[in-house]
Amino acid sequence: MDHQKEKGSSYYNPHVLLLPYPTQGHLNPILQFAKRLVSKGIKATLVTTIFVHNSLHLATTPTSNLNIDFETISDGYDTTGRSISQIEAYLQTFRVVGSRTLADLITRLRDSGRPVHALVYDSFLPWALDVAKDFGLAGAAFFTQSFAVNTIYYHVHKGLLRLPLSEKTVSLPTLPPLDISDIPSFVNSPESYPAHYHMVVNQFSNIDKADLVIFNGFQELENKTVEWMEKLWPPIRAVGPTVPSMYLDKRLENDKDYSIYLWKPNTDACISWLNDKSLRSVVYVSFGSLSALEAEQMRELAWGLKRSNNCFLWVVRESEETKLPLELFKDETFEKGLIVNWCPQLAVLAHKSVGCFVTHCGFNSTLEALSLGVPLVAMPQWTDQMTNAKYVEDVWGVGIRARPDEKGIVRREVVENCIKELMEGEKGKEIKKNVIKWRDLAREAVSQGGSSDRNIDEFIAKLAS
Repeated sequence: MDHQKEKGSSYYNPHVLLLPYPTQGHLNPILQFAKRLVSKGIKATLVTTIFVHNSLHLATTPTSNLNIDFETISDGYDTTGRSISQIEAYLQTFRVVGSRTLADLITRLRDSGRPVHALVYDSFLPWALDVAKDFGLAGAAFFTQSFAVNTIYYHVHKGLLRLPLSEKTVSLPTLPPLDISDIPSFVNSPESYPAHYHMVVNQFSNIDKADLVIFNGFQELENKTVEWMEKLWPPIRAVGPTVPSMYLDKRLENDKDYSIYLWKPNTDACISWLNDKSLRSVVYVSFGSLSALEAEQMRELAWGLKRSNNCFLWVVRESEETKLPLELFKDETFEKGLIVNWCPQLAVLAHKSVGCFVTHCGFNSTLEALSLGVPLVAMPQWTDQMTNAKYVEDVWGVGIRARPDEKGIVRREVVENCIKELMEGEKGKEIKKNVIKWRDLAREAVSQGGSSDRNIDEFIAKLAS
């Protein structure tokens, strides 16, 4: 397809700005979508906040090889970054300062001969669509969470799911019956997360003005929910999984990693350690970039890993290290385990020695495991992870949910049993078959002519028309 369009006597390549919410889990999928656009002839510019831009670590592939431009706007926290404990103030300031500095950027790009034709903005930042429309640009909302999760948020936004929840089971179109423990924490306990609650519900405040709604997922994964949503919103298109091409279709040369990180991964140590381990013998453990386990939960998890008698690679961010029960990691346990502050998760999941993934069920991690055929032990902590865990166990059949006790703690016996069941049990055999099925469907979706590939082509065709 030739994506250059004649206007008058000159040719131009459509130019797309892409604005993620400034966390690693939102940066990755939007950057990967940008890579797909560039591979099809679109000019792409990734816009990050000044603080995030100054905090980034480059992977082995220099950004100059991405053929993506990088620009910054201010969120009002240029030197300190956002504060999780003051998220309401942060979001309000980002809306005011971000709207102004995004408009300044679009103006500057236009005046320098690089006019913008469309804005792809993170759905957590709906004010960005208003800026795009002020400039007459096409606007596409990019949702980084699942269709199911956003169906729940949409019903809350419309007043169709009233809070506080009074029933033990929630029934919504196309979704399985959901227990209270399957509902996102921002809906289940809105009083505990008032700013986050407003953020996820407010995603739909101006959605009807968007020209397109994009999801990081693939059609086959939540087909009935996609079809239901298409009746409500502007055109809905799944463009994922937004995993580097090397792990899926291998059509994008040198697309081996996410390219930019807010934490520098300890790549050599992780891969060298894994290389010495037997096939499918290692338990990989990571709770992402934001989740923080209580000290008691860290201790129970550590004991569960020890009791499972498997080798394990455990990612513990530097800020979480003080919660580790260090006395457990002496003698023989130390030999069986490796603890790192951050790691190249895709390379780890793709490694032949990894047999299962103990995860918080963030949607990116879930999609990565699906894409690479790795079974999951689901230990959701907050936000959308509860719903993702429900789908992991009961809808997609790719893992086992480690259930907490009445104190909200997953005990060591539960951790041990879940790992053993996945690694060597009968249920684990069925789960391994299911995850390979989903892995193959994910690859088909992003391959040439697949559902996600066609949806990206359609986005480009609309942009160039």
